[in-house]
Amino acid sequence: MEMKTEHITRAVFVSVLGVVAVLASAPSAGAHCDGLDGPVVTAARGALEAGEVTPVLIWVQGKDEAEVRDAFQKTLAVRSLGPQARVLADTYFFETVVRIHRAGEGAPYDGLKPAGRDLGPAIPAADRALEKGTTEQLVALLTDAVRDSVRAHFDVAMRRKSFDAHDVRAGREYVEAYVEYVHFVERLFQATKTPAHGHSAEPGIRPPHED
Repeated sequence: MEMKTEHITRAVFVSVLGVVAVLASAPSAGAHCDGLDGPVVTAARGALEAGEVTPVLIWVQGKDEAEVRDAFQKTLAVRSLGPQARVLADTYFFETVVRIHRAGEGAPYDGLKPAGRDLGPAIPAADRALEKGTTEQLVALLTDAVRDSVRAHFDVAMRRKSFDAHDVRAGREYVEAYVEYVHFVERLFQATKTPAHGHSAEPGIRPPHED
């Protein structure tokens, strides 16, 4: 089945990459790095339990490592003062690491988010793909999303296309639908040509190219 995934058409693959970037840049519950059950806090919690800061350092940039190490040592010292101090110290460390991580992505920090919040279908599917070592279900999810979105914009434009040449209002409604349709398609395509938001582009990864 994985071989079938690797042989999806170039056009569909471009669209899939486009919707990934669009979803990643959309303001929503999207990014889960600020959640109490997200990967950053999970790494921070594991580091505290192990008494070893290294596991959480991968989530921050090199220039911020000293700040995280300092916060880690302060947290360990305060944790030993008792249960209440431990909770406060842990929260301080979680907030520090998440804030620094998000700053490295160029994203604002507005507090830790509760565990168990609805992240939508894309992020859990992306995580499951890494856990299972296959993109089959993820690609299917994204391909369906792209197809449905493109068709929705297309259908509106098509319905308004055959307007009376003397009906200015109808003509403007068509132009509005046309512009939204074309710009949507353009954003999808351009998203495949630019790196996703994050610390840096992954070495060796390039967008699809012309055959």
